[in-house]
Amino acid sequence: MKYAVVYESATGNTKMLADEIINILGDAECVYFGTVEENIRNMTKEADIVFIGFWTDKGECSVGAAQYMETLRDRDVFLFGTAGFGGSPQYFSQILRRVSGCLPEGNTLAGTYMCQGKMPQSVRKRYEAMQEKNPQDEKVKMMIENYDRAQTHPDEEDLIHLREAVAEAVRPGI
Repeated sequence: MKYAVVYESATGNTKMLADEIINILGDAECVYFGTVEENIRNMTKEADIVFIGFWTDKGECSVGAAQYMETLRDRDVFLFGTAGFGGSPQYFSQILRRVSGCLPEGNTLAGTYMCQGKMPQSVRKRYEAMQEKNPQDEKVKMMIENYDRAQTHPDEEDLIHLREAVAEAVRPGI
């Protein structure tokens, strides 16, 4: 099975997942591994399955990932991504549902995986500034707590779940 791994990673979290996909499947059958580039459709046309990774921006996928998805026709696709905010399966499902909407009709969604990812320190500083203005705001407190939880992700447990999702996508029924 030939495959391609195309990803966008603002903080390194999604690249960590992309690297794990290569570790899982090996590089012998990989026809492309890397970020979205101008001529990427030609580079990935031989792939039986395309793994597309994205980072989450306001509940949507990165622009480059969305633009690449729009070019695909009649392909098997596995979507994977990271989101700094949240951590609940419901939130990740909502994001994946929106992102899969970027795939034109005729493509097959072979699988998905999403996990939390660490955020840059600038995000925490912004939350702290918000808290200084309104120390009793429970939403801001929750955002800071989420930021702190996210700092260890993707972790080994996240990678285990990714391995399981990839195995299911490339070997259905196992």
